[in-house]
Amino acid sequence: MKIYLDMCCYNRPYDEQSQLKVAMETQSKLYIQNLIKEKRLELITSYMLRYECSNNPFEMRRNTILDFIHKNTFAYVGEERKEDIEVKATEIMRTGVKFKDACHVASAIYAGCEYFISTDMRLLKYKTDEIKMVTPIEFVTEMESE
Repeated sequence: MKIYLDMCCYNRPYDEQSQLKVAMETQSKLYIQNLIKEKRLELITSYMLRYECSNNPFEMRRNTILDFIHKNTFAYVGEERKEDIEVKATEIMRTGVKFKDACHVASAIYAGCEYFISTDMRLLKYKTDEIKMVTPIEFVTEMESE
């Protein structure tokens, strides 16, 4: 199963963990990471994800995330697909989604992902028949009920 994690998801373990929802999303995200490492899930990444990550001002976080992406990416949507991605992103943006987020979703759709996983509740309001938009908690719940 192909999945795409957006930058919010990668950063969730570095957020303040005192809220239960944040802590649960962190545990769910780390569980998903283990499934990826075990090759039970296929991680899709993109040029937009690498771009966003490379701009992370926290060197340790940036390097840790990029290392995980480098070691575990099943398929990569590169800049040679930028024009196709941005055409789809423009369509997505008409619903109020911001450019970078729209590029992430468009990349996931382009790569044929079944799930787009994010902790960004505003972004998750975007709905389409092309991909399932879920939080890490929702994804784990669905995985365990299958």
